[in-house]
Amino acid sequence: MYQILAFGDSLTWGADPATGLRHPPQAQWPRALETGLTGARVHADGVGGRTTCRDDDAGAASRNGAKALPVALSAHMPLDLVILMLGTNDLKAVHGGLAASAQAGMRRLAEIVATFPYKPRSAVPKLLIIAPPPCGAGAAGGRRVEESLLLAPLYRQLAAEVGAGFFDAGSVAHPSAIDGVHLEAKETAALGRALVGPVRVMLA
Repeated sequence: MYQILAFGDSLTWGADPATGLRHPPQAQWPRALETGLTGARVHADGVGGRTTCRDDDAGAASRNGAKALPVALSAHMPLDLVILMLGTNDLKAVHGGLAASAQAGMRRLAEIVATFPYKPRSAVPKLLIIAPPPCGAGAAGGRRVEESLLLAPLYRQLAAEVGAGFFDAGSVAHPSAIDGVHLEAKETAALGRALVGPVRVMLA
């Protein structure tokens, strides 16, 4: 059975923009992806507020993706595929709010995936980089829509440089008007279904 790690933030956890609570399993994109695949297990690791590589101690848990990713790789290896969808929280004003900084952080995460001491050492998983949907008007945290629109082209460029797959979540899902960041249940489920084809190709 194929083993997949879905590593991200509250968009991966499945936060409901209206309540802040978690969408039901069938509406979380990692579960929707797993349902659409045959012979695959998707391990969802999403933490609200998680950044690519920036410390943020305002939450209940560590939000630095570069510190958390090695733990997740250790817990779930051997893996066939790692899916990274982060960057929305890097766009918060407190973190500088620049898409280029998010790209730099995603580059560091790609390096971690490529160089982690797996068991066995040869079991390096493939990597799929997902650009999160662009933020909507009035997005919480001082996120600027124009910077969020830069994530997809920057991540596409990075994926080409490091030999990873790429998917633009904004092509199939859009944030809720409630907070301009999080996804309604139908949107996050649609993302999971849209990933089935690209993931099948990468696993083949």
